[in-house]
Amino acid sequence: LKSGIDILVGTPGRIKDHIQNSKLELSSVKHVVLDEVDHMLDMGFAEQVEEILGFAYKKGSENNPQTLLFSATCPRWVYDVAKKYMKDEYVQIDLIGRKTQRTATTVEHLAIQCRSSQRAGVLGDIIQVYSGSQGRTIVFCETKKEANELAMNASLKQDAQSLHGDIPQQQREVTLKGFRNGVFEVLIATNVAARGLDIPEVDLVIQCSPPK
Repeated sequence: LKSGIDILVGTPGRIKDHIQNSKLELSSVKHVVLDEVDHMLDMGFAEQVEEILGFAYKKGSENNPQTLLFSATCPRWVYDVAKKYMKDEYVQIDLIGRKTQRTATTVEHLAIQCRSSQRAGVLGDIIQVYSGSQGRTIVFCETKKEANELAMNASLKQDAQSLHGDIPQQQREVTLKGFRNGVFEVLIATNVAARGLDIPEVDLVIQCSPPK
């Protein structure tokens, strides 16, 4: 940062820290990109983002940075917020169009109904049939407690570990590395693992309940 860089990629909190510690100066920024803007502005980051952008934007100036907002979903409020940072003649690029329910043609979708008390046993059987002994499976749960309990359930025949927000970052990285390298076959996670993870060769993804 001290010697000068072309591109900075960061989380709002960390960027704000560097600004406050006088390690980062944004007055000459030419381009601003907000990735996953719907979540960024919906998860309590809105104030931090606005504060950061305040250092790069001058009200009414023609020399404000070019602003690019990326989002998988665009509810109406996203456009309303976007207008704060974009010129009136901004361009909207839609890569989805009307195909809102489109999924990969190589993926098969199945729904299975069972009692919650039977779930661990049923999961073990499903994983065995659809993922085999060497395959990898990610199981998504609604809560951290649910993830922990399922990972330790004796009815689950495969080696499993849990991943959620209460697990320290260092341990999370160890867990993900083990999963990638095949040390264990089943990762049981909350939605902390739903975004931004690149794990190749996952044969099966299970959602323990319909996503909210």
